[in-house]
Amino acid sequence: MKKTLTALVLTLASPALWAFSTAELAQTLQKPSNVQGAFTQQRQLKSLSKPMVTGGKFVLVPKKGLLWQMQKPFETTLRVRSDGIMQWNGSAWTNPNQGKFGQTQQIKLFLDLLGGNTQGLEKQFNLALSGSEKQWTLNLTPKTAVTRQIFNHIVISGDSVVRKIELDEKQGDKTVMQFREVQTGKPLDDFAKKAL
Repeated sequence: MKKTLTALVLTLASPALWAFSTAELAQTLQKPSNVQGAFTQQRQLKSLSKPMVTGGKFVLVPKKGLLWQMQKPFETTLRVRSDGIMQWNGSAWTNPNQGKFGQTQQIKLFLDLLGGNTQGLEKQFNLALSGSEKQWTLNLTPKTAVTRQIFNHIVISGDSVVRKIELDEKQGDKTVMQFREVQTGKPLDDFAKKAL
């Protein structure tokens, strides 16, 4: 009886049983109607001694798309949706990457990373999640031939939203995106409503 009780207590205390799952992570990240805030992106190219730093604002509407408004070092506004990446020229959306092979997969990956679509990510990566809903880290190791050619690994971390994405690429380039001043469920401005 004592052994059975000890085994039961150990089983109930096992972190594996109570661990934060990728399905719970997806639910957490897809809960808000939208996520808005500021971003800083550092891209360290193997060929350059200093990282390229960009910054701006973003609006993410899960399952719809992303509005990426870079303000530094120059202004450019991109819209990322399942139908492609478009650039705002001041009066209309244009497609700067028309006809580029592989763009659809890149778009899907980026939206899956930010929107917490773990089912989509699992098709291309092995996922290892650690932490809790309040502070988690998701390690992605490529499992398809295509993703193995591009990435060594990807690390995403956050809480109720994604706070940081680190991309370690095969050719030696590294990108770190950090998200701050993040708000969820805030009404969208007219431009974001029309764009997304």
